[in-house]
Amino acid sequence: MLNQIHVDKLNNNFWYSSLPPIFQQFILEKSRLLSLDKEQTVFYSGDHFDGIYAVLDGSIRLSNSNTEGREAVVAFASPIMWFGEISLVDQQPRSHDAITVQKSLVLHVHAKDLEQLLITHPQFWFHIAQLTSQKLRVAFSELIAIQTYKLSQRLAQRLVFILNGYGNHIEIENNIIRLSQEQLAQMLICSRQTINQELQKFEKLGILKISFKEIEILSVYQLNNIALQIDEL
Repeated sequence: MLNQIHVDKLNNNFWYSSLPPIFQQFILEKSRLLSLDKEQTVFYSGDHFDGIYAVLDGSIRLSNSNTEGREAVVAFASPIMWFGEISLVDQQPRSHDAITVQKSLVLHVHAKDLEQLLITHPQFWFHIAQLTSQKLRVAFSELIAIQTYKLSQRLAQRLVFILNGYGNHIEIENNIIRLSQEQLAQMLICSRQTINQELQKFEKLGILKISFKEIEILSVYQLNNIALQIDEL
């Protein structure tokens, strides 16, 4: 059962807050809370679609592994971020793994309930498309960054993305990113040592503060400027 704290978190999500009241009420009534332990699987790549999810507490690693077992991390879903809707749209198996990084609380809307809602209210497909296109926009931004940005700019962009929940937050509740440098390096496809060097440059400029598995952003404005190539390091 969702309490007011959970509802407040949902209301700070850009997608949920823009839904019609009927859709919002459906989520409140039909969803269930999943309390998950660290390294617990939400779903694996290749699994059949079983619904969509939202992170209320904790963090979910969205990744894929090659035949040799090497993991490529796409993103870390944190409160409040929805994920898992791609398979609803294309009716294909899951494209990646979703595994908890720490003890997490996740909201689950079951596939059968969601599919029945969309049969009854086909106009709601527009909102599912919005959720999917939001991620597509981020993916295009990062693809462009890989090809054209320096690492410092890519790092700044990624930190901004994480801070605002990849476009999911209406308001940023705090400026702390709970992520290890190793995890950040995996996302940017470079070494942890290289990420550490870039973070130290940002720290000397007063943009952020580095702690153990935690990065506190002190100046979102400066970070945005670097991400947009306004300020050069």
